[in-house]
Amino acid sequence: MAATAPSLAFSGVSSATKLHRTSSSSSSLRSRFPCVKFKSSKITATISVGDKLPESTLSYFDSDGELQTTSISDLTKSKKSILFAVPGAFTPTCSQKHLPGFVEKSAELRSKGVNTIACISVNDAFVLKAWKADLKIGDDVLLLSDGNGDFTKAIGCELDLSDNPVGLGVRSRRYAMLLEDGVVKVLNLEEGGAFTSSSAEDMLAVL
Repeated sequence: MAATAPSLAFSGVSSATKLHRTSSSSSSLRSRFPCVKFKSSKITATISVGDKLPESTLSYFDSDGELQTTSISDLTKSKKSILFAVPGAFTPTCSQKHLPGFVEKSAELRSKGVNTIACISVNDAFVLKAWKADLKIGDDVLLLSDGNGDFTKAIGCELDLSDNPVGLGVRSRRYAMLLEDGVVKVLNLEEGGAFTSSSAEDMLAVL
Protein backbone atom coordinates (compact mmCIF):
# COMPACT_ATOMS: atom_id res chain seq x y z
CA MET A 1 0.00 0.00 0.00
CA ALA A 2 1.61 3.21 -1.15
CA ALA A 3 1.50 6.31 0.98
CA THR A 4 2.64 9.87 0.73
CA ALA A 5 4.99 11.34 3.28
CA PRO A 6 3.85 10.10 6.68
CA SER A 7 2.26 12.56 9.05
CA LEU A 8 4.48 13.09 12.06
CA ALA A 9 2.04 14.51 14.59
CA PHE A 10 3.13 13.79 18.12
CA SER A 11 1.05 13.51 21.27
CA GLY A 12 0.84 11.60 24.53
CA VAL A 13 3.83 10.65 26.66
CA SER A 14 6.81 12.96 26.31
CA SER A 15 10.07 11.83 24.73
CA ALA A 16 11.92 12.20 28.02
CA THR A 17 9.43 9.94 29.78
CA LYS A 18 9.62 7.37 27.00
CA LEU A 19 13.40 7.37 27.15
CA HIS A 20 13.35 6.88 30.92
CA ARG A 21 11.42 3.68 30.40
CA THR A 22 14.07 2.27 28.03
CA SER A 23 16.63 1.70 30.77
CA SER A 24 15.57 -1.89 31.36
CA SER A 25 15.69 -2.56 27.62
CA SER A 26 19.20 -1.12 27.41
CA SER A 27 20.38 -3.30 30.29
CA SER A 28 18.92 -6.32 28.56
CA LEU A 29 20.69 -5.39 25.33
CA ARG A 30 24.02 -5.07 27.11
CA SER A 31 23.66 -8.55 28.54
CA ARG A 32 22.59 -10.06 25.22
CA PHE A 33 25.22 -8.33 23.06
CA PRO A 34 28.09 -7.31 25.37
CA CYS A 35 30.80 -6.86 22.73
CA VAL A 36 29.38 -6.39 19.25
CA LYS A 37 32.01 -4.47 17.29
CA PHE A 38 31.88 -3.32 13.68
CA LYS A 39 35.06 -3.15 11.63
CA SER A 40 35.37 -1.80 8.11
CA SER A 41 37.74 -0.33 5.58
CA LYS A 42 38.23 3.41 5.18
CA ILE A 43 35.26 5.73 4.95
CA THR A 44 33.86 6.06 1.43
CA ALA A 45 30.48 6.89 -0.10
CA THR A 46 29.16 7.72 -3.53
CA ILE A 47 26.84 10.38 -2.12
CA SER A 48 28.36 13.71 -1.09
CA VAL A 49 27.40 17.21 -0.05
CA GLY A 50 25.58 18.97 -2.88
CA ASP A 51 24.12 15.78 -4.34
CA LYS A 52 20.42 15.04 -4.58
CA LEU A 53 19.44 11.76 -2.99
CA PRO A 54 18.49 8.99 -5.43
CA GLU A 55 14.89 7.89 -5.46
CA SER A 56 14.13 4.77 -3.47
CA THR A 57 11.19 3.11 -1.73
CA LEU A 58 11.30 2.37 1.99
CA SER A 59 8.78 0.65 4.24
CA TYR A 60 7.51 1.21 7.78
CA PHE A 61 4.63 0.45 10.10
CA ASP A 62 2.37 3.40 10.86
CA SER A 63 0.88 4.20 14.28
CA ASP A 64 -2.12 1.97 13.48
CA GLY A 65 0.14 -1.00 12.83
CA GLU A 66 -0.38 -0.92 9.07
CA LEU A 67 2.53 -1.61 6.73
CA GLN A 68 3.20 1.41 4.51
CA THR A 69 5.73 2.48 1.92
CA THR A 70 7.15 5.89 1.26
CA SER A 71 9.77 7.32 -1.06
CA ILE A 72 12.81 9.49 -0.62
CA SER A 73 11.08 12.27 -2.55
CA ASP A 74 7.99 12.04 -0.32
CA LEU A 75 10.20 12.36 2.74
CA THR A 76 12.37 15.22 1.52
CA LYS A 77 10.65 17.27 -1.20
CA SER A 78 10.33 20.94 -0.20
CA LYS A 79 11.37 20.05 3.35
CA LYS A 80 14.31 20.24 5.70
CA SER A 81 15.01 16.64 6.69
CA ILE A 82 17.42 14.62 8.78
CA LEU A 83 18.07 11.03 7.78
CA PHE A 84 20.36 8.92 9.89
CA ALA A 85 21.31 5.28 9.55
CA VAL A 86 22.24 2.55 11.98
CA PRO A 87 24.04 -0.75 11.28
CA GLY A 88 21.35 -2.77 12.98
CA ALA A 89 18.24 -2.72 15.14
CA PHE A 90 18.68 -4.12 18.65
CA THR A 91 22.47 -3.65 18.58
CA PRO A 92 23.89 -1.82 21.63
CA THR A 93 25.07 1.58 20.35
CA CYS A 94 22.08 1.94 18.03
CA SER A 95 19.63 1.10 20.83
CA GLN A 96 21.31 2.84 23.75
CA LYS A 97 22.65 6.02 22.12
CA HIS A 98 22.03 6.75 18.45
CA LEU A 99 18.26 6.33 18.07
CA PRO A 100 17.32 7.45 21.62
CA GLY A 101 19.43 10.57 21.16
CA PHE A 102 17.36 11.67 18.16
CA VAL A 103 14.14 10.88 20.00
CA GLU A 104 15.26 12.97 22.95
CA LYS A 105 16.25 15.92 20.75
CA SER A 106 13.39 15.65 18.24
CA ALA A 107 11.46 18.66 19.57
CA GLU A 108 14.60 20.79 19.58
CA LEU A 109 15.42 19.72 16.03
CA ARG A 110 11.92 20.62 14.88
CA SER A 111 12.20 24.00 16.57
CA LYS A 112 15.15 24.59 14.23
CA GLY A 113 12.95 23.96 11.19
CA VAL A 114 13.46 20.24 10.63
CA ASN A 115 10.29 18.68 9.18
CA THR A 116 11.28 15.01 8.97
CA ILE A 117 13.50 12.91 11.23
CA ALA A 118 13.96 9.34 10.05
CA CYS A 119 16.18 6.41 10.94
CA ILE A 120 17.12 4.02 8.12
CA SER A 121 18.30 0.47 8.69
CA VAL A 122 18.94 -2.57 6.52
CA ASN A 123 16.42 -4.57 8.53
CA ASP A 124 12.94 -5.63 7.51
CA ALA A 125 9.99 -3.52 8.64
CA PHE A 126 8.83 -6.18 11.11
CA VAL A 127 12.16 -6.05 12.95
CA LEU A 128 11.97 -2.26 13.12
CA LYS A 129 8.41 -2.45 14.43
CA ALA A 130 9.58 -4.76 17.22
CA TRP A 131 12.57 -2.49 17.95
CA LYS A 132 10.32 0.54 18.23
CA ALA A 133 8.02 -1.32 20.63
CA ASP A 134 10.96 -2.58 22.69
CA LEU A 135 12.36 0.94 23.13
CA LYS A 136 8.89 2.49 23.60
CA ILE A 137 9.85 5.52 21.52
CA GLY A 138 6.52 6.44 19.91
CA ASP A 139 6.47 8.35 16.63
CA ASP A 140 9.05 11.06 17.28
CA VAL A 141 11.41 9.42 14.79
CA LEU A 142 10.23 7.44 11.76
CA LEU A 143 11.89 4.02 11.48
CA LEU A 144 12.37 3.14 7.82
CA SER A 145 13.24 -0.29 6.45
CA ASP A 146 15.71 -0.51 3.59
CA GLY A 147 15.24 -4.26 3.70
CA ASN A 148 17.26 -5.23 0.63
CA GLY A 149 19.75 -2.41 1.07
CA ASP A 150 18.80 -0.80 -2.25
CA PHE A 151 18.93 2.80 -0.97
CA THR A 152 22.02 2.13 1.12
CA LYS A 153 23.86 0.69 -1.88
CA ALA A 154 22.66 3.52 -4.15
CA ILE A 155 24.39 6.09 -1.92
CA GLY A 156 27.47 3.91 -1.42
CA CYS A 157 27.05 3.46 2.33
CA GLU A 158 26.87 -0.31 2.57
CA LEU A 159 28.92 -2.01 5.28
CA ASP A 160 29.93 -5.65 4.84
CA LEU A 161 29.78 -7.35 8.22
CA SER A 162 29.73 -10.88 6.86
CA ASP A 163 32.83 -11.80 8.87
CA ASN A 164 31.28 -10.55 12.11
CA PRO A 165 30.61 -13.48 14.48
CA VAL A 166 27.06 -12.25 15.02
CA GLY A 167 26.37 -12.83 11.30
CA LEU A 168 25.03 -9.42 10.32
CA GLY A 169 25.78 -9.63 6.59
CA VAL A 170 25.66 -6.41 4.55
CA ARG A 171 24.27 -3.47 6.53
CA SER A 172 24.49 0.33 6.44
CA ARG A 173 27.32 2.45 7.71
CA ARG A 174 26.33 4.74 10.53
CA TYR A 175 25.71 8.29 9.32
CA ALA A 176 23.56 11.37 9.72
CA MET A 177 22.69 13.77 6.94
CA LEU A 178 20.88 17.07 6.74
CA LEU A 179 18.89 17.66 3.57
CA GLU A 180 17.03 20.57 2.06
CA ASP A 181 14.58 19.66 -0.70
CA GLY A 182 16.36 16.32 -1.06
CA VAL A 183 19.82 17.86 -1.51
CA VAL A 184 22.56 16.86 0.93
CA LYS A 185 23.75 19.87 2.93
CA VAL A 186 25.66 18.00 5.64
CA LEU A 187 26.88 14.39 5.64
CA ASN A 188 28.54 12.93 8.73
CA LEU A 189 29.65 9.42 7.80
CA GLU A 190 31.14 7.19 10.48
CA GLU A 191 33.83 4.57 10.09
CA GLY A 192 32.24 1.17 10.61
CA GLY A 193 30.00 1.26 13.65
CA ALA A 194 31.79 4.19 15.31
CA PHE A 195 29.61 6.84 16.92
CA THR A 196 31.55 10.10 16.98
CA SER A 197 29.92 12.56 14.55
CA SER A 198 26.39 11.38 13.68
CA SER A 199 24.46 12.16 16.86
CA ALA A 200 21.46 14.43 17.28
CA GLU A 201 23.77 16.94 18.96
CA ASP A 202 25.99 16.93 15.87
CA MET A 203 22.98 17.76 13.71
CA LEU A 204 21.83 20.50 16.07
CA ALA A 205 25.29 22.04 15.82
CA VAL A 206 24.90 22.60 12.06
CA LEU A 207 21.34 23.97 12.10
